[in-house]
Amino acid sequence: MAVTMAEIQHLRKMTGAGMMDCKNALNEANGDFDKAMEIIRKKGQAVAAKREDREASEGCVLAKAANGFAAVVALQCETDFVAKNEEFVALTQQILDAAMEHKPATLDELLAIRLPNGTVSQLITDKIGATGEKMELGFYEFVKAPHVTSYIHMGNKLGTIVGFNKAADEQVAKDIAMQIAAMSPVSVTPEGIPAEVKEKEFEIAREKAREAGKPENLLDRIAEGALQKFYKEATLLQQEYVKDSKLTIGEFLKKNDKELEVITFKRVSLNV
Repeated sequence: MAVTMAEIQHLRKMTGAGMMDCKNALNEANGDFDKAMEIIRKKGQAVAAKREDREASEGCVLAKAANGFAAVVALQCETDFVAKNEEFVALTQQILDAAMEHKPATLDELLAIRLPNGTVSQLITDKIGATGEKMELGFYEFVKAPHVTSYIHMGNKLGTIVGFNKAADEQVAKDIAMQIAAMSPVSVTPEGIPAEVKEKEFEIAREKAREAGKPENLLDRIAEGALQKFYKEATLLQQEYVKDSKLTIGEFLKKNDKELEVITFKRVSLNV
């Protein structure tokens, strides 16, 4: 049976596949829309299998915050050309919206969320079939807090989300999110840095001091000084504020609101 342009366009809207792929799938399915979608999906799965060994280092990072919940997702692909495509960005936004609505606890839970035209995982597979590129949901992070904010850097390659202990001035919150984007801290305070990271930094500093010919009885003291310097670079509250180097972020917060605290943050970056 002949398929109509309306049917082809509807299938394309639902799957993101090319016009000819949709037409061929509908013809193969004798006009059965659900069967045609399955044909498109299987093609996407076949393409995905072929691209398994390719690197998906490009992509789109988007973030959003509302009502005490913030999320950031990164949908990855092979080329910057696809990453900037409107339909690819729209798919990333659809995945982010699903995360904001359902608040999944893990990336796997996000992939399993069912939307009107399939699960998140199936929608990604459909897009693989349409573009021929390897794609994967590389990152999903979220925070819950009394006040949340998000920041997306120009170009959709870098996003941050931040949780505060109380309502914050929006410009102050944005400045903190931008600080995290620019300076990539490891944690809010030294207490948040994993013990193994501290130990590694301490040993590296100790070994450097030994190689420099420093006395053995001073190595620990020198390494401890280096560790304190590391904290100033790696912890948010001890970092210099990028907009005013005379202030640390901790001082910047107290200057604006003595009770305001950063509880947690997440930073997701692709090639930035």
